[in-house]
Amino acid sequence: MSNHLASLKNFSTIVADTGDLASIARLRPQDATTNPSLLLKAARDAQTRELVRASLARSAARGEAGALAIEQLAVDIGCEILKLVPGRVSTEVDPRASFDTEETVRRALRLSERYAAAGIGRERVLIKIASTWEGIRAAERLEREGVHCNLTLLFSFAQAVACADAGVTLISPFVGRIYDWYCKDRGVADIAADEDPGVASVTRIYRYYKRHGYATEIMGASFRKVEQIERLAGCDLLTISPELLDQLAAAPGEIARCLSPDDVAAADPRQPLSQPDFLWQHNGDAMAVEKLAEGIRKFDVDARALEREVAGMHS
Repeated sequence: MSNHLASLKNFSTIVADTGDLASIARLRPQDATTNPSLLLKAARDAQTRELVRASLARSAARGEAGALAIEQLAVDIGCEILKLVPGRVSTEVDPRASFDTEETVRRALRLSERYAAAGIGRERVLIKIASTWEGIRAAERLEREGVHCNLTLLFSFAQAVACADAGVTLISPFVGRIYDWYCKDRGVADIAADEDPGVASVTRIYRYYKRHGYATEIMGASFRKVEQIERLAGCDLLTISPELLDQLAAAPGEIARCLSPDDVAAADPRQPLSQPDFLWQHNGDAMAVEKLAEGIRKFDVDARALEREVAGMHS
């Protein structure tokens, strides 16, 4: 008997939104993605504790500590994930570099070099970078050097347009966080999937990209409920938590495709953005401004907590 997850795989590539190796091994997605919050959870998990300790020991032997040790840990966990998935893993640049193009490039190249030293080719790694103007410019340079990028914390249409024009490999628009903001703004507990602003945002981006022939892939992310996922069936990729993947697998029957490159007549006209245009349009979206800043802050909090966690493992 078919189920919603199996049906969804006919239309979209499924990505596991977790650093939990046991969940990835059980669910067998095509790709997987991590971030500082997921790495912190993995560092605290008894099942991955020895992996973390071994990674830290290797870093210590090279005289690396702090942020450099965290970079190596992220790569080591990424390498373990790549043993379980046939596709790619996304590994995030430290969020503290989000407004520094040069530092983002340096850190991204260092992550790429660490993967190369572990025998992992660039085609299997996506470097995650926050979708600030500076991050987008860094990704544009990295793509020219053959380092593939996943632009994350994407909330506004302006961010999506700028990413496409920069030629990034993939973007991750955050459906659930958009939904959260509008629920709070409207003072409601829920918004129907057919009226969901997060779903509408990804749909608009999808139609724009397909209508104008951009190669950048769209990976819907940050889901709160299966209905949001199902309304985006056909999106290039969907990164989904293990809990929601289990719910989809438990739902019997087929689902319909909602997004198709053949249905893009209503797309926005092409609109390349200068930096002033980008800043004007992005800052005109209160939700996007708030959620981008909040997302960077939260990842920074977890990145610092991860550094304290691993420092405690040395003591």
